[in-house]
Amino acid sequence: MVAMTVLDTHPENAFVNDRAHVFHSWSAQGALNPVVLTKAEGSFFWTQDGTRYLDFSSQLVNVNIGHQHPKLVAAIKEQADRLCTVAPFHANDARSEAARLICEVAAEKIDDSQLNMVFFTNGGAEATENAVRMARLHTNRVKVLTHYRSYHGGTNGAIMLTGDPRRWPSEPGMPGVVKFWGPYAYRSAFHSTSEAEECERALAHLDDVLMVEGSQTVAAILMETVVGTNGILVPPDGYLQGVRERCDRHGIVMICDEVMAGFGRCGEWFAFQKWGVQPDLVCFAKGVNSGYLPLGGVVISQKIADTFRDRAFPGGLTYSGHPLACASAVASINIFKEEGIIEHARMLGTDVIAPGLEKLQANHPSVGEVRGLGVFWALDLVTDRATRQPLVPYNASGADAKPMADLAAACKKRGLWPFTHFNRLHVVPPCTATVDEVQDGLAILDEALVVADSFYTG
Repeated sequence: MVAMTVLDTHPENAFVNDRAHVFHSWSAQGALNPVVLTKAEGSFFWTQDGTRYLDFSSQLVNVNIGHQHPKLVAAIKEQADRLCTVAPFHANDARSEAARLICEVAAEKIDDSQLNMVFFTNGGAEATENAVRMARLHTNRVKVLTHYRSYHGGTNGAIMLTGDPRRWPSEPGMPGVVKFWGPYAYRSAFHSTSEAEECERALAHLDDVLMVEGSQTVAAILMETVVGTNGILVPPDGYLQGVRERCDRHGIVMICDEVMAGFGRCGEWFAFQKWGVQPDLVCFAKGVNSGYLPLGGVVISQKIADTFRDRAFPGGLTYSGHPLACASAVASINIFKEEGIIEHARMLGTDVIAPGLEKLQANHPSVGEVRGLGVFWALDLVTDRATRQPLVPYNASGADAKPMADLAAACKKRGLWPFTHFNRLHVVPPCTATVDEVQDGLAILDEALVVADSFYTG
């Protein structure tokens, strides 16, 4: 008889077992050919055949602290030795300390922060769903306004809050969601000619939407503070302040979805801190513990928390505030502080990524625009700079998506794992990536973008 270890996963059969038994998300199952990963460290991961990739995607833009950080792994092991799980109605030190630290970092750069409580979930989609539930109960209103260019999660309610085409197959769904256009100066819905004009016109558009929908019927305005998958769209100065003013004027709850933008990705603990705006609710996940364990949540302002002081909040999850996940969040936040990761991410954006991408734009006609901050950047790829025609059509698939598929393949051939969406190549390495690693990645992009240039017609 062959002795078996406790964890006998048969790694040599990983691909076969995956294709036989794993149902993958967002995929036609018959077309899948997943790469088998066997190990990771820092900014790199390795596949079963020994190939090493520089992870310029941070997996799903969530491994902010890098792969296999030894202190974070040790904290999870230590918590597992003490207490693996506990029901959410009990208290435990890992959960309470995680909540305290999250509120503490949410208060940075915000005068008189009222973000005092945390409702824990298992991920970002559950965070947005519960934030909307809180806003509706707090205001006794139903409608929620969200941007067309947005992604808020894949669960039943969160996908209806989403603006991009991933919503379409699930319609009709949760009622009461109204879409509007957010600012995007490069492809302006308002025919703006400057960032300032885009801000002004986007806010005027929001005023019109509030008028025709009835501002008194709107419970919340939910937005990604910096739009993630749908383009790394950094709001122009004044936009968040303008939304905040309108929420105050009409008694609307302002919800910032920071699932992707938070915890260092934008060079701040939370992106809203860059503009000094305090939301009423903040959704988080991903970077709070870099996905080492499932964790998300909602940071709650005191005025909304007070709504449920004597009235039960009708929501909860068996694994809400799971001690292993919360212990990893505590360790991660402390590591960020000890190692200056927020400051490092900000430096990478200003001193390395921004100038590096500007050089790529100068070298490659297919790069129409470069935008971003921190370690959260996008190259908007075009076939013609004058017309700004996207390199591939909106929501392209099959043969129409070939230019982007070829570009991604060129990156992978050179040992870089990219993040692409529609006509954009996103530059989103871990916040801990070294200057040399980022420069190596940019050099690979310089070579791979020749593929995109081959489709340029301008």
